[in-house]
Amino acid sequence: MVTSAVPAPLDSASMPLRLVAVTHGAPSGANREAIMRLVDGVASARPELDVAISFVDARDGDLAVGLVGGGPAPVIVPLVLSAGFHVRTGLSLGLERLGADAGLAEALGPDDRIVEVLARRLALAGLERDDAVVLAAAGSNDPRAVRECFETARRLGLRLGRSVTVGFIAAAIPRLPDAIEMIREVHPGERIAVVPYLLAPGAFSDAAATSGAEVVADPLLLPGEPAPAELVALVLERYRAAADAAHRITA
Repeated sequence: MVTSAVPAPLDSASMPLRLVAVTHGAPSGANREAIMRLVDGVASARPELDVAISFVDARDGDLAVGLVGGGPAPVIVPLVLSAGFHVRTGLSLGLERLGADAGLAEALGPDDRIVEVLARRLALAGLERDDAVVLAAAGSNDPRAVRECFETARRLGLRLGRSVTVGFIAAAIPRLPDAIEMIREVHPGERIAVVPYLLAPGAFSDAAATSGAEVVADPLLLPGEPAPAELVALVLERYRAAADAAHRITA
């Protein structure tokens, strides 16, 4: 069963939470506003936490530069769906600059709560019973991140009761246009529904929207609506796990 309830309040001795959005270049206004909706949801759900956000340009050679600042050492919760190089290497190497009490949470995916939001986005876009579904992922040079995308597609397939094909927008294969073309060759005349495995609007969601599919769903977060409760709960769960690992929450 998928649980979307927000975890119980944290102990008053818990340390502040700093949310870190790792971006690929400067985020657009819509991207930034959509991510801020998630941060606002976390802050509203847990007013006892000091919630902040730092947008880090992934083109920089040292991601830690964007994380160094005053105040207590944070627990960093990367707002990314798959832990590619910038999370597993860049952010991890930067932790030593933030002090011994700093923690780094896991990426948000794969997780069944994300799958639930993906299924809802498809339903809102008009998914029909016989449509072929393609999960449009950003892609990564890290094979572990690629495997995580296929795992999400597997979980979404179980949720929908049909197979889900993965198509990558960059850095991995099969590329999204190739995945769509393959389905059309094998099942001519079948409608194709693309659901972006993307946190917020941006260049990658634009690529999904122009992929040529008959149905294209929205990304997980949108600038004009509150963040899904499932994603708020997921961020808080990742924070708690990282804080526990760093011995930051009292028993």
